[in-house]
Amino acid sequence: MLGATARYGMARWLPVTPGHFPWATFWTNVSGSFLLGFFLVVALERLPPSRHLRLFVATGVLGAYTTFSTYEVETALLLKDGHAVIAVTYLFGSVAAGLALVYGGMLLGRRLGP
Repeated sequence: MLGATARYGMARWLPVTPGHFPWATFWTNVSGSFLLGFFLVVALERLPPSRHLRLFVATGVLGAYTTFSTYEVETALLLKDGHAVIAVTYLFGSVAAGLALVYGGMLLGRRLGP
């Protein structure tokens, strides 16, 4: 519920116009990637072992926050409607930014004090 509510808030804050770059889903997914990298490093390297906490936050909250299905549907709709450049930019840009930000989140998590 927490993650899905945050995603809904992001979609309301950044409404998507058909035929334009879907910023709401992009920022939701890449910020979720950053948070996932950060949280998992902190949870695995700094907190006492807790399988339930990792599942709750990583799978529950962040899994509900990010949305692979919307990313795929928006990409398909952009292609179908003749916006191939935007679709390809969105498709590969989301993956590249997500990987960079998950790594950035991991680095930040490791930089925290002992």
